[in-house]
Amino acid sequence: MSKKDDIYHYEEDFHARDKKQHRKERKIAVQKDRSKYKKSDQDQLKKHAANKTLSAADEALPKGRIIAILPEGIVVEADGKETLCSLKGALKQDKSRTKNLVAVGDFVRFEDRGQGQGTISFIEERKSILSRADNLSRNKEQLIAVNIDQVIITSSVFTPNLKPSLVDRYIIATDKGNMQPLLIVNKIDLLTHPPEQTTPEEVAQEKEIYEAFLEAYRALGIHVIPISAETHEGIEELKAAMRDKTSVFSGQSGVGKSSLINLVAGTSLATGSIVQSTRKGSHTTTTTHLVPLEGGGFCIDTPGIKSFGLWDLEAQDLAAYYPEITRLSSECRFPDCSHQTEPGCAVQLAAEEKRISPLRFASYCALMTSLSEEHRHR
Repeated sequence: MSKKDDIYHYEEDFHARDKKQHRKERKIAVQKDRSKYKKSDQDQLKKHAANKTLSAADEALPKGRIIAILPEGIVVEADGKETLCSLKGALKQDKSRTKNLVAVGDFVRFEDRGQGQGTISFIEERKSILSRADNLSRNKEQLIAVNIDQVIITSSVFTPNLKPSLVDRYIIATDKGNMQPLLIVNKIDLLTHPPEQTTPEEVAQEKEIYEAFLEAYRALGIHVIPISAETHEGIEELKAAMRDKTSVFSGQSGVGKSSLINLVAGTSLATGSIVQSTRKGSHTTTTTHLVPLEGGGFCIDTPGIKSFGLWDLEAQDLAAYYPEITRLSSECRFPDCSHQTEPGCAVQLAAEEKRISPLRFASYCALMTSLSEEHRHR
């Protein structure tokens, strides 16, 4: 019997049960059905198509891919040629809750007006989306990158310290957007050669968090690569994981994303004449751009962030993105247990007994509090 059939099989003996009890059981079953969140996530992806159908006129236009979005315009690459484009007026009239109508990775149809200038008239349907809630307005979705295979969630030790709750925000956004996560922990050379003025207690604490981090996420089946841009440890493993895929580097400011991209992409690979002319030798990423990889595939560098607001996620739905918590939820005393303060909570007990990762559980609790606060301020 399928999960869906199991959820609704109560209809067969409806008249033999107390109606109130029946409604309660059905509500519990639906709440524990993880597939509803997956379906909701996929429905959200479908809504992102800016145009429903491709007109004959647009089909005749050249097809390209957005490789960068600059103050001067949108850089579209087609057949090795870059065109600086603007959006057609009809696209600007979109009334969706999306802050930006296009993102790096979008496949588009555009009109070539000559002299390196063009106009985007059609945006093709996206297979995946990495987005977050806009910092200024939580009611708007900010697209970061689209049509990508994996999100390389980059963190580091010491400078800055590991932040599992931020990593989990990215994992959830990756899951919702139909991509695979790949976790990178950079600067592991600092574990043996800590920064100056770091106390022995701070070194011991960071090492403990690092070891717990590796254990927790590998236990979930997520690929984790310890890496050092300084010593090049782990670089070859990272190159192999990126080969023939489109990957986006995301993470906190200062974790070394741009340095890692320089190592995996090679300094001889140009990011495009238009992009190069606007970067002016800066080593700090201020724009998102698509970079080709020598061994096949692409990678996208994104500006570092201090916070990552999750889009379209309510506090009561958070546990569905923590499989270890979902698995234990049925053992809790209360069917609507939030796993924070309720007595008889099987999840809290499992975290105390270290049957699930205390690090992950602490991350869940921090995110639950954050989402509840965000909901109150809407």
